Amino acid sequence: MSSQHPAPRHAATSLPPQDVPVNDIDPEERGDVAPAPEPACAGGQDAPAALVKSPTPELGQAAHRGPLREGDRVQVRDPKGRLHTIVLVRGGRFQTNRGTLAHDDLIGLPDGQVVRTPEGRQFQVLRPLLCDYVMSMPRGAAVVYPKDAGTIIQMGDIFPGATVVEAGVGSGALTLSLLDAVGEGGHLLSVERRADFADIAAANVDLWFGRRHPAWQLRVGDLARALEDLDPGSVDRVVLDMLAPWENIAQVARALVPGGVLTCYIATVTQMSRLVEDLRASGRFTEPLAWETLQREWHLEGLAVRPEHRMVAHTGFLLTARRLADGVSPQEPDRRHSKVSDGLEGMWDQEGSWSDEAVGARTPSEKKVRRVRRDVRTRADHWVQRDQEGETSTDQV
Repeated sequence: MSSQHPAPRHAATSLPPQDVPVNDIDPEERGDVAPAPEPACAGGQDAPAALVKSPTPELGQAAHRGPLREGDRVQVRDPKGRLHTIVLVRGGRFQTNRGTLAHDDLIGLPDGQVVRTPEGRQFQVLRPLLCDYVMSMPRGAAVVYPKDAGTIIQMGDIFPGATVVEAGVGSGALTLSLLDAVGEGGHLLSVERRADFADIAAANVDLWFGRRHPAWQLRVGDLARALEDLDPGSVDRVVLDMLAPWENIAQVARALVPGGVLTCYIATVTQMSRLVEDLRASGRFTEPLAWETLQREWHLEGLAVRPEHRMVAHTGFLLTARRLADGVSPQEPDRRHSKVSDGLEGMWDQEGSWSDEAVGARTPSEKKVRRVRRDVRTRADHWVQRDQEGETSTDQV
């Protein structure tokens, strides 16, 4: 396929084949989805067995409507406002120093309960929202906060049916929002270099959706190689959360459809400066836009209405740029700048200095990653339904 004739916006067939499966999710079925009534033929006769299709379980929040059931994840808010995430099981108990809740007393009730314990304490019980789940799920790598994930979806223009490539999966937080945005009719290829992080992300995503999302393909390996396997101009959007995104500018430009959006999540000013200058130097993207999002809650109590003392401040910078058509030169800005601002004398030219430690990124210990990986995989193996019609596997490139 020529770069002058890009694939359609929804051409998921251009994604590379699933060749080497690793760590397939193979849990037992939960069996808590009611079967749909079998269709009937004209005249009230039963339909032939060949025409009866088993219902496909709904995904994520859509599968958790109605009364609370065994296996449902709920968030318990104690009298002090602290949040606790638990999974309801028959005979289970939630115990704190402020009271005890029996799971059996919650199963069968509508969502949204305020229950009183024998000790007289009140606890609020609700199914968690996606933002609640992201902040409480097991993690190896740091997560993309909901405030940034929401901005990425909007400013990166992630639309239903889109073909999206994501690099730097981490613990799967951003992946959840991307899959919600593209829907079952889209396609998300997620690339992660570390197999242990990919395993944690796969379990977190499967636990949220209840089964493997049909639009998702997870690969362990190098982004450049994954992009080279794609047809030119076959990807609508690219989202990068990685240490040195500028190393893949050429491959991203090749894969993106003209007009497509590149969104980068970066931690430091030095990384952002290097990325901006390399995007400009490539001559294949529009002028980059960069910003950060700060989130501050407010204290609401009587007349004491004021900002909270604590806030979610800097988590990372977001940068977007759009792919220009082949043969088109970027618009020349009407400004003057020094050679230093072009990176010709900047510290970012020292390739050997780029590392997680050099940019101050937090790196989890191997011991913590092994523990989280083991725990979340055990949960997924127990609670996630197996897709009887085949599920997307974690692939390696």
